[in-house]
Amino acid sequence: MRVVVTNDDGVASPGLHALARCLVDDGHEVTVVAPSSDYSGYSAALGPLHVTGQIAFAPVRVAELPAMELIAVEGPPALCVLAACLGGFGASPELVVSGINAGANTGRAVLHSGTVGAAFTANSFGVPGIAVSQAAGETHHWETAAVVAAGLVEWITAQRDVFTLNVNVPNVHQRAIAAHAAMLDAGGEVQTGVIEAGEGVLQLKFASSPPRPGTDTAILAAGCIAITPLHAVRPAEVAVDHALVDIENALRSSSEHERVA
Repeated sequence: MRVVVTNDDGVASPGLHALARCLVDDGHEVTVVAPSSDYSGYSAALGPLHVTGQIAFAPVRVAELPAMELIAVEGPPALCVLAACLGGFGASPELVVSGINAGANTGRAVLHSGTVGAAFTANSFGVPGIAVSQAAGETHHWETAAVVAAGLVEWITAQRDVFTLNVNVPNVHQRAIAAHAAMLDAGGEVQTGVIEAGEGVLQLKFASSPPRPGTDTAILAAGCIAITPLHAVRPAEVAVDHALVDIENALRSSSEHERVA
């Protein structure tokens, strides 16, 4: 399987290296294309690509993957995936795996995640994606999330539909861990509110609230693996006939006012 591995924590991230190593050990043809620095929270942003038309990159080596040349891109993870899917670093991938993110990506807050945004970008090219994150901790047991992600490769690439599988893994030593299908939490692992803290500054105030049972946040908090299939961009099934009439009426009314003026 031709797999592109990326992340939003940057090409030096140990989670990225653990994921790539596990996929290579499973026999996949792995290309690591990741941001040169931390681009967390960039969702599926590409940066000013429409202005420059250029994607700057450089090959790098890391001690954890001595036999592999990694590609560091000057831009966010979605840009890395776009470049790879356009054939910028060899044949287009059959799968994109994004992670391992240091910290969970749960709830509707995944909209803002660079880890998930990279997988969504793959979907826009008809390529399935796995976004894998591990719960935060003082130390990370990367091998656990790496094994989980690698174990999902065969299943997701056998599906007829193209989607992103958002996977959140407890930060524990590799062992038998229960996995559950999960709904998206309303907010995410951390709920945010905004308070004003001085002139010209808004300080985010983080406050956790109990997650609903069956959601990705709740399942992860219970020490289990949360798996949530997601579609990136899909048209809403809403009839817009009345909206079209409103547009026509607004334009007609505006034209009449201009003639009177």
